[in-house]
Amino acid sequence: MMETTGQIETGKPLLYEEIAARVGGLIDQGTYRPGERIPSIRALSRQMQVSVNTVMEAYARLENVGKVEARPQSGYYVRCTLPEPGANIAKAEAGEEPVACCVSIEEGPMRIMRTLSDPSVVPLGGGIPNTDLLPVDRLNRMLATETRRFPIQSVSYTGPRGIQRLRTQIARRSLSYGCAFSPEEIVVTSGCVEAVTLALQATCLPGDTVAIASPVYYTFLHSIQWMGLKVLEIPSTPKEGMSIDVLGYAIRNNPVHACLVISNFNNPLGCVMPDDRKRELVGLLAGHDIPLIEDDVYGDLAFGPSRPVAVKAYDEKGLVLYCSSFSKTLAPGYRVGWIVPGRYQRKVQQLKSLFNIATATPTQLAIAEFLTNGGYDHHLRTIRRIYSRQMEKVRDVVSRHFPTGTRVTRPEGGFVLWVEMPEEVDSSRLYEEARKKGIGIAPGTLFSTAGRYGNCIRLNTAFWSEKVEQALETVGEMAGKMIGGAT
Repeated sequence: MMETTGQIETGKPLLYEEIAARVGGLIDQGTYRPGERIPSIRALSRQMQVSVNTVMEAYARLENVGKVEARPQSGYYVRCTLPEPGANIAKAEAGEEPVACCVSIEEGPMRIMRTLSDPSVVPLGGGIPNTDLLPVDRLNRMLATETRRFPIQSVSYTGPRGIQRLRTQIARRSLSYGCAFSPEEIVVTSGCVEAVTLALQATCLPGDTVAIASPVYYTFLHSIQWMGLKVLEIPSTPKEGMSIDVLGYAIRNNPVHACLVISNFNNPLGCVMPDDRKRELVGLLAGHDIPLIEDDVYGDLAFGPSRPVAVKAYDEKGLVLYCSSFSKTLAPGYRVGWIVPGRYQRKVQQLKSLFNIATATPTQLAIAEFLTNGGYDHHLRTIRRIYSRQMEKVRDVVSRHFPTGTRVTRPEGGFVLWVEMPEEVDSSRLYEEARKKGIGIAPGTLFSTAGRYGNCIRLNTAFWSEKVEQALETVGEMAGKMIGGAT
């Protein structure tokens, strides 16, 4: 029997609706805030003395009305109702068409990029992982152990392709990407940035045009500028990534020599391109024999039970150059990445030998050992849960403290968030004011060559503390003052 005080009588019709109403009421009252976990199905079943199936029906009802969401292997959480940016956040003026242009990054943006990694500021702007969540001690022990175990190899060049054991471990993991790489197809690089740069060098010549999803990860703009290439910004949506229709139009009206995408948990939007769109993208480019450079550095940080597949999984002609690294998941300072260049294998290996000779051996040894015996999958499950929770906490603070009309993307992995504020907000000015208070944010203008996204910022959700929460509140309040009203 159920207790009479505060409990629901057994046998009452539509019992699950009453339970849903009670939990929903607690959410409405703020007892459970957006991003917070509500009681587990079994816990609430015991507490209210009803069946597990009844609670499951109640939670399904709350999920259907948008109050909660289920997170695989984690439970149910209060859903943040903050709206996402518009369908086409790279919306151009009426009649404007994508136009290839040269990249010229001036000192102002360069200064902003340098300050994003300043350890003295609250790290809301940089795209870096939280080192407190990385297996630092285990990795460093393995680094010491492996260099003692292989003393000669650890101080020798490994050749342009890298250590065989590391490439074998990467090849085994490629099955979860929807691929089946062989160790011989993989070239180890000094991080993903080098992988992407090698891919650009292998596929383009100075003056060539690279189509890239907009907003654009600003480090790519550095590489494109350095190589003397032109960039063609293709609008993106938070739900589907790069617009395939606009890309097709651009290809028909412009000479496009390569396409560059971050397919999974895009930086800065955090979005994942759906599988059908990935297949369509590969097909479009293959029809024009245009190489596709894929950056999948965030792919292992999916919040759900499975990792999204790579665009490379749909490649039948060897035109996709797949790039990734362990910088976002294990050790950014180890600088261990890789590329699977497809038909450009020989060219990439030649370029690697010419410009870099080989990636540092000791860190390759350590990463290879960690992948073999360090529990990489267990580590991923841990940080995915933490990043998922922190992502919702940041969204919650933004919903409560940023100006009315603010929109935020809803990533399902990674740790970057795109915030679109009312047009009156100047994100460059907001960056300067936040910097004076010891807070680092990334203004949206960094992510375009055309001066777009002036009312947007990118936030890093890898860090969470009371100090981070206060910094977010401060940024929101400063943004509110720019439009002459309260947040």
